[in-house]
Amino acid sequence: MKHLFVKRAVAATLAAALPMAALAADKPESLKIGMTAFLTGPASVFGVPARDATEIMVENINAEGGINGVPIDISFIDEGAGAESLTSEYRRMVESGGAEVMLASISSGNCQTIAPLAEDLQVPNLMWDCGTQRIFEENDYKYVFRTQANATPEMLASVIYLLKTKPDFNTIAVVNQDYAWGRDSWDIFSTALKAMKPDVEVVAEFFPKFGSPDFSTEISRLQALNPDVILSTSWGGDLDTFVQQASQRGLLNSSTFVLPLAESSLERLGSALTEGHIVGARGDHYFLHPERRDDADFQAFMKQYEEKTGEVSVYPVFHASQAMAALTTAYEKAIADNGVEWPSEEQLLAALEGLEFQGLGRPVKLREDNQGVEAQLMGTSVQTGDYPFATLENIMIFDGAELTTPVGEISTEWVGSLDAGFVDSVSVDTYEN
Repeated sequence: MKHLFVKRAVAATLAAALPMAALAADKPESLKIGMTAFLTGPASVFGVPARDATEIMVENINAEGGINGVPIDISFIDEGAGAESLTSEYRRMVESGGAEVMLASISSGNCQTIAPLAEDLQVPNLMWDCGTQRIFEENDYKYVFRTQANATPEMLASVIYLLKTKPDFNTIAVVNQDYAWGRDSWDIFSTALKAMKPDVEVVAEFFPKFGSPDFSTEISRLQALNPDVILSTSWGGDLDTFVQQASQRGLLNSSTFVLPLAESSLERLGSALTEGHIVGARGDHYFLHPERRDDADFQAFMKQYEEKTGEVSVYPVFHASQAMAALTTAYEKAIADNGVEWPSEEQLLAALEGLEFQGLGRPVKLREDNQGVEAQLMGTSVQTGDYPFATLENIMIFDGAELTTPVGEISTEWVGSLDAGFVDSVSVDTYEN
């Protein structure tokens, strides 16, 4: 594989000589892609499932002949090694490793670093999991696309579900990780809540250090305050530890917990997450998806994943499936639209614009600002005995387009402009279990 600057120079020379529609690339022996994910550290509870799922998907695609006869060759970068290592490995994978497309990242902070780097390297980058809404609200990108929702519809779905199912609550507290995600997600959630139910009182805001092993101080204060609702947008080990310790001390019996990222923790939490708490799935991601669970392709993948890992699929698996679906759909569309054996980079980018694709959940569409529009699934925890952990009942799936900040607007400003009528105006499909 030639170095990037050689590749761009050749492309520029060809572009000067031929109409863009006529350009095509030589059909490669394989399509090399790179994916960043947390493979070590506390966030590996997201990254490892995504890696395992992606490996299954790549094997399935290649077994069916690849993309127009071209097999996929995927390599992984560990986000757990730190930001400096991530950017170095990302650059190396593109410039000397031959990666034609990158999938990055899980961390919102890493996405904010990678997006301008991808633009500088001129490599198509599919942001497959990070939630920060700032990426496309603060910048315009040609090479960067997000194949799932951002934090705004995730938080709005949580607020609306809470207001639909527990409309009479009066007080709320928050326990979020003390970094950008914890602060930003609470900013969106609290702004929306104030707009739609302004009489609610926020009785406490706790932001424990990321990776805290002990939440006894926060739990003691919450027991004294006795809020009707406790929100935590924490994830991974932090969320698991907080819920387990809160459960042991009976806090889940006195307050309703709203946990927008807890779908990925259900299996690990086991019996600790009792009945009656609100759980989000960061999209319509659930191994018992009410619309997809009877589909043959859905069932086949769920079985493949469980046989490989011994666990049920969680939302990073679904996000990985959407990224892979976007990748293959874009290549297939570029090939068909241009009548070529293999598309040029410009043809691939053109195919990605406005692309609609489907992973394991509902279809996702990329907007004009390259932001994915994704449905949102919420439910209430129930211990049925069918599994050794909580599952979801009273499931609602919200239309993603109605919950996503309009193009050109800022999430907190748009969310703050909503009112109580928005709760009943949003399209929602409801399922008993």
